[in-house]
Amino acid sequence: MERPPYDSYAAIVAGFAGLLATGGALGRALDRDPQCQTALDFAVLAAASFKAARTLSHDQVTSFMREPFVRGHAHTGDEEPVEGGLEQAIGELVTCSRCIGTWVAAGLAVTQVVAPRFGRLLTWSLGAAAANDFLQAGFVALSEKAD
Repeated sequence: MERPPYDSYAAIVAGFAGLLATGGALGRALDRDPQCQTALDFAVLAAASFKAARTLSHDQVTSFMREPFVRGHAHTGDEEPVEGGLEQAIGELVTCSRCIGTWVAAGLAVTQVVAPRFGRLLTWSLGAAAANDFLQAGFVALSEKAD
């Protein structure tokens, strides 16, 4: 078994921390206050992060983003990452909804601080899409149970 690409994992973690720190510094430079978020904002951010992470890691429409980092063609949402180096590490990141969800949550949170109007619009749109997914799944389950 090949050794996992620990150096690439470290680079990805460093990139995440660096981008988050840059977002925080930009928020400070723009005199934005990230503490003005409510519990409702957190719940919507959680739903939005869920929706965006599932879309990025599984949907056909985002397969072009996964394609360079998976074996074969990325289209079904159940792809396997390529092996070796940074491509493998990125492949593991973009095919794992929990993994990419961390990046999505941070990106949405930073967007809400740096560009509040756009960030709120984006987050609430994704949050509503997540609620739609759950409502659709509930409707299908109830319809199947009724039959």
